[in-house]
Amino acid sequence: MTTLLWLLVIVSFILAFVSLVVPIIPGVLMMWIGFLIYHFAIDSTTLSWFFWIVMIIITALMLVSDYVAGSYFVKRYGGSKAGEITALISVIVGSFVYPPFGIILFPLIAVFIVELLVVQDMRKAMDASLGSLLGFLASTFAKLIMLIVMIVWFIIDVFINL
Repeated sequence: MTTLLWLLVIVSFILAFVSLVVPIIPGVLMMWIGFLIYHFAIDSTTLSWFFWIVMIIITALMLVSDYVAGSYFVKRYGGSKAGEITALISVIVGSFVYPPFGIILFPLIAVFIVELLVVQDMRKAMDASLGSLLGFLASTFAKLIMLIVMIVWFIIDVFINL
């Protein structure tokens, strides 16, 4: 039974990483499912209270990173609010239509079209489109680093306390 539970923990961690290229999968939730399976079904004494506090903080940072990175880069490259919203929606749509490339191509194209309609300037539309791409890539990289930190911390907490 313990082997099956560990397998579920590992699968949930893998799904958290898959969420980086398939945004419809709630990555941070998958990570937490792994933590909770371990805590409630395998060993409820191993993970420290400090672990839980840090995981809550990292989770909050992950949830904010999408909005902050996307907004920052689209604005920095001259995009409008419509471009920001388009980037967010097109990442979700792109993940269904042409995964995993859709999450890169759809925002790039959609933001370009929306910005071209809004500002009617080819160069500004291209810049905003590039900003949406950079925002997505920065956010994805930040989430990757945070997921790695979460797993490494989990492994250290579990195996140091054995």
